[in-house]
Amino acid sequence: MVPPDMKLCVIGTGYVGLVSGACFAETGNDVVCADIDESKIERLRGGEIPIFEPGLDEMVARNVADKRLAFSSDVGRAIAEAEVVFVAVGTPPRSDGAADLQAVDRVAETVAANVSRETVLVMKSTVPVGTNARVRRIVSEAAFPIHVVSNPEFLKEGNALDDFMRPDRIVVGCDHDDAFARDVMARLYHPVTLSSERFIFMDPASAELTKYVANTMLAMRISFMNEVAGLCEKVGADVHLVRKGVGSDDRIGAKFLHAGPGYGGSCFPKDVVALVHTGREHGVELELASATDRVNHRHKGTLARKLKQVHFEGDLRGKRVAIWGLAFKPRTDDVRESPALQLIDVLLGEGAEVRAHDPEAMASVRALYGERVTLCDDAYDAADGADALVLVTEWRQYQNPDFARLKSLLRRPLLVDGRNVWSGYGLRKQGFVYDGIGVRGS
Repeated sequence: MVPPDMKLCVIGTGYVGLVSGACFAETGNDVVCADIDESKIERLRGGEIPIFEPGLDEMVARNVADKRLAFSSDVGRAIAEAEVVFVAVGTPPRSDGAADLQAVDRVAETVAANVSRETVLVMKSTVPVGTNARVRRIVSEAAFPIHVVSNPEFLKEGNALDDFMRPDRIVVGCDHDDAFARDVMARLYHPVTLSSERFIFMDPASAELTKYVANTMLAMRISFMNEVAGLCEKVGADVHLVRKGVGSDDRIGAKFLHAGPGYGGSCFPKDVVALVHTGREHGVELELASATDRVNHRHKGTLARKLKQVHFEGDLRGKRVAIWGLAFKPRTDDVRESPALQLIDVLLGEGAEVRAHDPEAMASVRALYGERVTLCDDAYDAADGADALVLVTEWRQYQNPDFARLKSLLRRPLLVDGRNVWSGYGLRKQGFVYDGIGVRGS
């Protein structure tokens, strides 16, 4: 029988754990977000949110004030007081591409040692096929029954709160005959499924694989369109028009068909590689997934190649390059695998001077590069005296700038548009040298 008043523990206060904990509290649950990092817990208790996600700071503050959300470094106690424990720890890639499950194993051992009642243990971390069974073995000797459930997250950075509250689907992997776990999960997610039934119950292995396959298919579309953009530049076509023509087919759809500087972030790069590794472990060569990763690595060099080979005759020494956008996508401060970082590395290595701006990610870039990159509080200051301005991340404030002002600031009126958002502004007629990704521009 499902307990009438469930208490939740979320282990891991990174992106997934913090968002999930706050959203579960928002829907009326009592939630403790636990982490072994005591300094991080103290900062959270002081109201410091370690990530930028629109609306998250207000949601956390509201639920802490209403005493539905708390933070603790006493992980064992948080587990003992909970009926449902969510695992949201990191699973970074190892050198061979496989997911590192050391943190997951440690959490499973801690759960087994501290449960005080029948408990549902929910795997929220992105983990390879077989992890659910692995965790079951670890917790099998616990003093109380532990139901292990796979519940992969599908949160988009920059839109995570809305994704949680209005999910496309809720994938739950558990045994078909585990009525206790199914009822617990249905109750937890009931507030966000009132408008329609979004549950997809399946076996744990299928749930684990679903997350990797979904991200790899999206990454595959991105890599393919980036290849198409390269072809467009050679044959005189416009990838914008190709995208519209292809995306109007209902069998294909319009999403994830935009050409750009390559995908980044915490999910697509590692999940594609992890899926390839899983296939090889089982004797299956996932050639399309492998090609997706290779294409992305190659394409991330496109912006630097354009600057060096097309616009600066093979020599970047002494050139001042302004970069707008450092995060891997808008509405986040996450710079992991960001195309901007690869561009910066090439520019610095070639002897260029780099000036940059981003609304949220400059602290992260400062930690990586120190004084080697000049970070400007104002976007136009970054462009002052630059030989080129490169748009890498399409924050809204960059999408319709004062081009007359930019032209007066730039030493050379060169705009390299990594997101094609300026392609329809007639910039060449305004005296700019304009270069997009697979577009003719105007």
